[in-house]
Amino acid sequence: MTQDEMKQAVAKAAIEYVEAGTIIGVGTGSTANFFIDELAKIKHKIDGTVASSIASAERLKGHGIEVFDLNNVNEISVYIDGADETNRHLHLVKGGGGALTREKIVAAASKKFVCIADDSKLVDVLGKFPLPVEVIPMARSFVARELVKLGGEPVLREGFTTDNGNVILDVHNMEIMEPTKLEQTLNNITGVVTNGLFAIKPADVLLLGGQDGVKVLD
Repeated sequence: MTQDEMKQAVAKAAIEYVEAGTIIGVGTGSTANFFIDELAKIKHKIDGTVASSIASAERLKGHGIEVFDLNNVNEISVYIDGADETNRHLHLVKGGGGALTREKIVAAASKKFVCIADDSKLVDVLGKFPLPVEVIPMARSFVARELVKLGGEPVLREGFTTDNGNVILDVHNMEIMEPTKLEQTLNNITGVVTNGLFAIKPADVLLLGGQDGVKVLD
């Protein structure tokens, strides 16, 4: 199986977690796009979606799937999204596509978070993938200096602005031994909107695609 075929397999498996008559939270990125395409096949069974990015909202609408503003929704039954890295505790690094803040908000508002990924994303220690940190633009240099103090090497994501109008610092060369603690520390830096660690509230279920099919970790 190719990587895309693995992504497609986990996207199909994630449909099992979609409850009829509910609103579904939908993530951002290549694996989430496969899920959106699968969701289109059963769109008549759901009440609609909440998207974690403008790009995902446009893809959903392109399939004729209704997209709601989160402020107009009382409950999301499940949030389905990919990850850039995951460990066996279902702590994640997300934000390679730059949608980390909205992803974290929709995940927090959902009853269950199902992460879908191919098995290349499973690691023993998080941090090989640069950790995205969304930052208010005027605080960029200050936050970068604080990140250096924590042992990271922050690099501005050139030519990129988030859907929220902010910038992203990608933090390289961090071996993340305590994801929950680091997530809290980073979020306490003034000027940080949020960071790409999903450890305080990890995924509830991980669907991992590999050559042998889809494995379920929870």
